[in-house]
Amino acid sequence: MTSKLLLRFTSYLIAGAVSLFNFQASESQTLPSLKDTFKNNFLIGAAINTQQFQGKDTAANRVIAQQFNAVTPENIMKAEIIHPKWDVYQFDLADELVAYAKKNNLKINAHTLIWHSQLPAFMQHMQDPDSVKKYFANHINTIASRYDGKVYSWDVVNEALNEDGTLRNTIFLQKLGGNYIVDAFRLAQAAAPQTKLYYNDYNIEQPKKRAGAIAIIKSIQSAGVRIDGVGIQGHWRADNVPLNDIEESIKEFSALGIEVMFTELDLGVLKNPWDNNTADVNAKAEANANMNPYTAGLPDSVQKVQSKAYEDLFRLFLKYDKSVSRVTFWGVNDGQSWLNNWPIRGRTNYPLLFDRHFQPKDSFYRVIATKGK
Repeated sequence: MTSKLLLRFTSYLIAGAVSLFNFQASESQTLPSLKDTFKNNFLIGAAINTQQFQGKDTAANRVIAQQFNAVTPENIMKAEIIHPKWDVYQFDLADELVAYAKKNNLKINAHTLIWHSQLPAFMQHMQDPDSVKKYFANHINTIASRYDGKVYSWDVVNEALNEDGTLRNTIFLQKLGGNYIVDAFRLAQAAAPQTKLYYNDYNIEQPKKRAGAIAIIKSIQSAGVRIDGVGIQGHWRADNVPLNDIEESIKEFSALGIEVMFTELDLGVLKNPWDNNTADVNAKAEANANMNPYTAGLPDSVQKVQSKAYEDLFRLFLKYDKSVSRVTFWGVNDGQSWLNNWPIRGRTNYPLLFDRHFQPKDSFYRVIATKGK
C-alpha cells in the first residue's frame, strides 16, 4: 500500500471512529434517565464498587451520573474493611465515596453497621460478651458519628433473621442477647441524628420472615428508638417474582409508619441448585455446566420474561409510591453482578437493566415505559 493510500485509509478509519463515537455520545445523551423518569416517585440507586467511585471505570461512571441519584457501597463500609483491627479504622475508601457522591449529587445509603458476615478476623472467634459489647458500641459510635450528615442513610442491621422469622444465631445474638438490634438502633440514633436508619434483609416479603421483620420494627418503636425504614433486598429470579407477597409486604410495613425500600434489586435468569429465591451469601454450590446455559448470550425468550417481570415490579412500586422511597439495583451492569459468582462461581448471569457493555436492555425500556401506563 502506498503512503497516500495508507493515509487515505487511515483517515477513513478515523472518520468512522469519530462517527461511531458521536453516535454513541448522541445515543447516551438521548437515552431516557431512570432518575428523571421517577423523580417524583422514589430515588433510583445502584450498588457501586471501588473502581467506580474512584473514577477508574469511566463507562460505569457515565451511566451512574445519567441514571441514578443514590448509591450504596457494595463492600467498603462493611466491618472487615472499615474496621479491620480492634483499634484501627480505615476511612480512606469511605471518605473517597463521600467525596464522589457529593461531586455527583448522589445520596449515599451506607451499608452496613451490624452484620454477621464479613466481620474482621479478630471478631470471628471472640468469646467474651463484654468484649463483643465494647466492639459493638465502639464500631457503631465511631463510624455512624463520622459520617452523620455526609451519608443519607444507614443499613443499621443487616440480615438478622432466619427464613422462619426467628433471629439468626449470630455472634451478636449469642453474646449480647435478643435485644441487640434495639441497642444497635439506639446507638445509631445517638451517633447519627441527621441520618436515616434502616433494617435490611432478603426474603422479608415472605410471610414468616416478614412477621419476624415486623416484630423487630415494633420492638424498636416500642423502646422509643427511631427506625425510619425497612429494606426488602429483592434478589429474585425473573421467572419467580412473588408479586402478591411483595404487595402485601409494602402494605404491612408502611402501616408501621416507616419507609419501604427495595435495596438490592436484581432479577437473575439462572437457577440455583435449591431452586429458590435465597440470597444467603454463605450458600455455595459446585460448578455445573447445566446450571450455566447462557454463556453465548441471553435468548430472546428469557429476556422477554425478565422484561415483563421488571415491568410488573415497577408498576407495583408506582402503585405504592407514597410508601416506596427508593429502588436500588445491586450493580450497574450485568458483568458487575454478584450473581455471576454466587452461589456458583464463574457463571454468566444477566440480572440488571444494562448489559456487559453498558447498553440498555429491553428490561430498561420496559421499566421506563411504566410511567406512561
